[in-house]
Amino acid sequence: MNEPDPAPEQLPVSQPVSVDELLEKVRSGLDRIGPRDAFDAAAKGALLVDIRYAELRERDGLIPGALVVERNELEWRLDPQGSHRAPEATGHGLRTVVICNEGYASSLAAASLRQLGLYRATDLIGGFQAWRAAGLPVDAP
Repeated sequence: MNEPDPAPEQLPVSQPVSVDELLEKVRSGLDRIGPRDAFDAAAKGALLVDIRYAELRERDGLIPGALVVERNELEWRLDPQGSHRAPEATGHGLRTVVICNEGYASSLAAASLRQLGLYRATDLIGGFQAWRAAGLPVDAP
């Protein structure tokens, strides 16, 4: 008699939470940084990753030197072991600062990168809008 195959390993299922509760939880595990600190981090070799969708990038411009990765491709492009990784995804210890438009989706994205082992991933408080408001460099659309 054949034994049934064991169930595939699954991620734990958690109790339902609101997105606000989830955001608070993931942010408690991130060392989020402001625009000036992100600018300084990039100057020291951190990778800035812009996950805003094309319409926002075309409307507002780009942060010079930031890697543009659509949110739905982020994990595949930043996984240092992945077959579809970006050349900039050099290792799990790479300081990575995820940037969305206002600093919400980037927190969830950074937490996802942490689950892949990118233990220095974080996000920009206030997102691209805070970067621009701080007077930091932006390439015109």
